[in-house]
Amino acid sequence: MVKVAVIEDDLPTSNQLKTWIEAAKPGIQIDQWFSRDDAEAAIARENYDLVVLDIELGRERHAGVAIINAINKQHATPVLVVSAMPATIYRSIMKALDAWDYLQKATFEEADFIETFLEMLRSVKERKQHKESQSAAYKEAAKSPAADQLSMDPLRQRTPIWRGQRINLPLTAQRILAALCLPAVARWCRMKTCMKSSRAGATATIYASMYRRYAMPFVKLMPTLNA
Repeated sequence: MVKVAVIEDDLPTSNQLKTWIEAAKPGIQIDQWFSRDDAEAAIARENYDLVVLDIELGRERHAGVAIINAINKQHATPVLVVSAMPATIYRSIMKALDAWDYLQKATFEEADFIETFLEMLRSVKERKQHKESQSAAYKEAAKSPAADQLSMDPLRQRTPIWRGQRINLPLTAQRILAALCLPAVARWCRMKTCMKSSRAGATATIYASMYRRYAMPFVKLMPTLNA
């Protein structure tokens, strides 16, 4: 079930937003919070799919800003800001904080809210489907006989996978691995041998730097590579 948090200190406004959400998508779980403390506690406790919030809560003029920062640190949940603050000033500020959109109170209709809300829900659904497909692909890769091989696609900037686990490599390292023609692990071992036997100080330093930067993610999964 989709879970939505409505963070608004004015009860009639909060109920109005809840009514619009229920009309847009029946069956959604909607939690209403009226203070910064309660909202932040709920965000830390729950994993909401979408948050609708006001910037000013009670006497805290910018409570919504703090809440958005808390959301970004924990779940990166899409946020729709609905506030009476002037959009000419606050829309760009909210966008900079990664809020989905900003609607200024008394300047939009129910249809505008519902359209924006449904667009956000579609984005949430697509993101969930993408994560599920990625998770399934990683699990399948781990079961495959080729799981020990390095799977990567630097042109599409996909995360490299080795032994069924994602490897954190910068794009430059991915391109170097691709250019060396897999299997890459053997190449790194050869590079390390070459580094030890090199007599040129500068060359050895470069090899050592490359090894530490690009090979260590593989060593973490297979410590014997560092032998």
